[in-house]
Amino acid sequence: MVDESSKLQAVDTIVSAVIDDVGAGPRELAGAFERLGLGEDEADRAADLVHRAHGESVRLRRREHEIAALFSSARELAEVRDADLLLDRLVNRAHEIMGCDVTYLSVLDPETRELRVRTTIGAVSPEFQHLLVPAGRGLVSEIVESRTARWVGRYGSYPPQRHEPTVDRAVEAEGLVSLLGVPMLTGDDVLGVLFVATRRESVFTPEQISVLSALADHASVVLQTADMLRHLRRSEDEARRALGRLTEHLAERDRANTVHQELVQAVLRGGGVGQIAKTLAAALSRTVTIVDADARVVADSAGTAANTTVALDRETAAAIERSRSSGLCAIVPGRPGRAGDAVAAVAAVTAGAEALGALILGPGDFELGPVDRRTVERAAQVCALVELQLKAVADTERRLQSGLVADILEAWRERGDDIARRARSFDVVPADLDTVHVFAVDGGARAAAERLLMRLLRGQGLVGECRGYVTAIVDSTRTTMDAGTLRERIAQHTAHPVLGVTAAPASSPAELGGRFTLAARTARLLEAIGVTGRSVSTDEYLPYASVFDADAATLTAFLDATIGAVRAYDDEKGTELLATLRAFVRCNASPTKTARLLRFHTNTVLQRLERIATILGADWRDDERLFRISLAVRLDELAHGLAGAGAGAGAGAAVSAGGRANHP
Repeated sequence: MVDESSKLQAVDTIVSAVIDDVGAGPRELAGAFERLGLGEDEADRAADLVHRAHGESVRLRRREHEIAALFSSARELAEVRDADLLLDRLVNRAHEIMGCDVTYLSVLDPETRELRVRTTIGAVSPEFQHLLVPAGRGLVSEIVESRTARWVGRYGSYPPQRHEPTVDRAVEAEGLVSLLGVPMLTGDDVLGVLFVATRRESVFTPEQISVLSALADHASVVLQTADMLRHLRRSEDEARRALGRLTEHLAERDRANTVHQELVQAVLRGGGVGQIAKTLAAALSRTVTIVDADARVVADSAGTAANTTVALDRETAAAIERSRSSGLCAIVPGRPGRAGDAVAAVAAVTAGAEALGALILGPGDFELGPVDRRTVERAAQVCALVELQLKAVADTERRLQSGLVADILEAWRERGDDIARRARSFDVVPADLDTVHVFAVDGGARAAAERLLMRLLRGQGLVGECRGYVTAIVDSTRTTMDAGTLRERIAQHTAHPVLGVTAAPASSPAELGGRFTLAARTARLLEAIGVTGRSVSTDEYLPYASVFDADAATLTAFLDATIGAVRAYDDEKGTELLATLRAFVRCNASPTKTARLLRFHTNTVLQRLERIATILGADWRDDERLFRISLAVRLDELAHGLAGAGAGAGAGAAVSAGGRANHP
């Protein structure tokens, strides 16, 4: 008879066998069934039920653990934003749930269709941790193509056409035998594959495949979210860049509007190109230099002196030419290692086909955008308008002054009162004008020379072109520049040699015409014998100017006809007869004085004079003939040296001749 306590112990043993992880053994169960009074057949059926109940209990507990793990994974998806950390946790959780040796996740490259291992747990070989599987190879490619789970109980028996040597080496290095992979899907696309593997032959149950598929879905969400975040960040960056560009564009537009308004005001106020340079420099935060067609500074925001010539390097000159051809602002290419001399941009100042100059911009705190460049181009156009306006005003003033100069020199006696009234509009009193300067300037540069003198002599005199010469009539008591300085400024401005002739002061305006006539005759005389690039006075050449008023051809013909034969003889024979003739003229036709000047014996001089008589004719020493020869000799000296240089040349020639005293 079995007591109640024994029955309770038997029931407890049976329950423990059902619910515990390690249930009761067959002997314990048999003892429990015997105490309950069950027969042999009943005990066998009861034991089978207990074993099945124990299996179901284990399965349910495992399922509960899997569901808890899935819930934890889902919670992390909502809480954690780090994609790499989430994937690591997912792979680790799959590793724990599946109880396998190696778990890893491969990501698919949508362009190359290659799969690269991204996260691993349990792998020890570096080759496996960085495994790259080519498209169409291996178990992983089969999973991608089929979009379903696949597994192999023994990797070595997998179809050989799918094998890839690099994959085989990695699997062998890890000692893997069985592999299960499930795809990570999003709509119609495959993002990658989640794998578990064991180092022993295993069989994977539908429950395991289902759990791994659920985790793969979570991984898909992570990858999708990461991809979405990347797109969002990219969109944010693009939006930020677009906002930056818009901000820069608005700033450029504001600068352009400001500059446009200030340029208009500068023109209306008559500020000239100097105000344009300052306005543009302030708006664009960089130096601005405005030069004319000859690269001379017209205005500069940094204070460079006007009329200073700017040395343009090859890149800058080429950029100005491009701007002149296109009408657009041209950027000067950067030159590494030459930051100190940089010219950032240029814009040509043109009016039709006429080149008026250029705007030269230095480097600034920001690059010139499209709107800024359009602003520079507008500034260049305004410069052109201002230059044309100033040029038109200057040309009108030049014509008025030229007419006034011509009237003072030619019609003062008849129209003195009218001329005086007109001169007062230029802040000049004709009665104070006492000095005439005449400048022989190349025809194409005369207008430029007149404009320059008008600026230099404003309020101090009048300037105009008269009889082919640039003429200035000045008040010597108010003029700050002498004739030599004026001539040098004209030569520098026009880049041509200039001859300047100054007449003696006049006591009244009525005498200015005669002074001009003498200065013009002196200028023609000096031009005729090839003299230029000098400043002289009429007093120095009064005798010659009074005698000669001829052009170069006539004067050259006179010299050739008078003493040309002597020069030709010297050139042919190597003698110094012309030097002897010069000394003879200087010594008032005295052979004795000539010998003393040349330090020769008198007989030597007489022999040379006889040779000259042979060349020029026996009557060459007659009064009229000798006078003409003396003039020719003096003019020849002027042509070879001017003012004392001729005498030096004659003395030098005489000394040279002295060294050849025995050579008639």
